[in-house]
Amino acid sequence: MSARVTADFWVRAYLRRLELAGIPAFVTAHGDATAGAVLVKQTPLDGTARAFQRSFDLMSGARAWVMMAEGPEREVDAAIARQRGFDPDLWVIEVEDRAGRHLLEQEGLAE
Repeated sequence: MSARVTADFWVRAYLRRLELAGIPAFVTAHGDATAGAVLVKQTPLDGTARAFQRSFDLMSGARAWVMMAEGPEREVDAAIARQRGFDPDLWVIEVEDRAGRHLLEQEGLAE
């Protein structure tokens, strides 16, 4: 059984990884420090955005980031607002990178 890290710890580590890569990111919604889920919104600063959420495959036990919403930024923001309405403990991290980088595919963040 693997140890789970708190949401706050994961968010701080993720923000640091982004900082080291020169990718600006901000916490736009602070969720529950221990068990809050995390959404990552990535915008290439062109009026569009993508939002990613963590998914759990019950069959394999694998965890992966999946796209929750994509399109005009205002529509992605509306989808995130709906999610926050269901889950007030939700963290939202906004990543701003013209190249579309978010690093969620990297080791330690992908799984």
